[in-house]
Amino acid sequence: MASMRDIKRRKVSIQSTQQITKAMKLVSTVKLQRAKSRAERSKTYFERMYETVTSMLGKSGNIDHPYLVAGASEKKAVIVITSNRGLAGGYNSNVVKLLTRGSLPKEDVEVYAIGKKGRDALKRYGYEIKEDYPDVINEPIYSDAAAISEKILQSFADGEVGEIYLAYTAFKNTVSHVPTLLKLLPVDVNAVSSDVKTPSEEDRAPMNYEPEEEEALNLIIPKYVTSLIYGALVEAVASENGARMQAMDSATSNAEEMIDHLSLMYNRARQGSITQELTEIIGGAEAIS
Repeated sequence: MASMRDIKRRKVSIQSTQQITKAMKLVSTVKLQRAKSRAERSKTYFERMYETVTSMLGKSGNIDHPYLVAGASEKKAVIVITSNRGLAGGYNSNVVKLLTRGSLPKEDVEVYAIGKKGRDALKRYGYEIKEDYPDVINEPIYSDAAAISEKILQSFADGEVGEIYLAYTAFKNTVSHVPTLLKLLPVDVNAVSSDVKTPSEEDRAPMNYEPEEEEALNLIIPKYVTSLIYGALVEAVASENGARMQAMDSATSNAEEMIDHLSLMYNRARQGSITQELTEIIGGAEAIS
C-alpha cells in the first residue's frame, strides 16, 4: 500500500486538475451558448440553400456545365474542419476518421485544413495538406468562407481536382454532434441529406433560366458552395464547444471519483498507522511489566 504522504500528494494533484476541468467546463458552457444560438439561427438558411439548389438542378434535366460534371482529374479536394485545441473528447478524431476510414483513396486526396488538429493528424497519416487555414475556425466569418470557396472552385475549374468534399461536425443539439462528409462538387442532385425533403414528382416541373443557364449557374453555384462552407464552420464551432463541455464534465466527475477513492485509501492507511502505533505501545508496556 502507498504511504500516506504519497496518497495525500496524489489527492492534491487531482484536486488541482479538477479545478482546471471545472473552469474549462464553465468557459465551454458560456462559449457554447453563443455558438449554439448562432448555429441555430443560421441552420435553416443553409439547409434551405442546399434543398433549393438540389431541387432546382433536379428539375433542370441534363445540363452541360463544369460544376455538374466530374473533372478529368482523379484528385479530390476535401475541406476538413477541426479545432485548434484538444481536450474535446473524440471531436477532432471523429472528423479525421471520415477520411482515414472512408472510401476516398489517400493518394487522391488534397486536404484544405481548417484547424490545426485535423491538419496535424492527417499529416501523420500521410495525407497531402494543400492549404492550411488555422485562424479561420477561431471566429468564422462569411468572407473567409468565400475566400476558401474561390480558391477551391478555381482549382476545380482549372481541372486540378475533379471533386470537392466537406468534412465537418454537424451540430444537432448540445449533446449530439454528427461527423459528416458532404460532396459539394460536382453537384449530385440525387444526394439529398436526410434533413432535406426530396421534392415530390408533382413538384418536379421543368426549370427555365433567365439569363442563360450557364450564366445563372456561374452565379448560383459559388454562392451555394460558400454558404455550405460557412454553415459548416458555424456548426463546427458549436459542436467543438459542446464536445469540450461534455469532455470536461466527464473529467470533473472522474476526478471526483478518484478523490473519493484516495480519501478512502488515506483513511485506511491512517487507521493502519494508528493501529500499528497502539500495538507497539501495548507490546512495550507488556514487556516492561
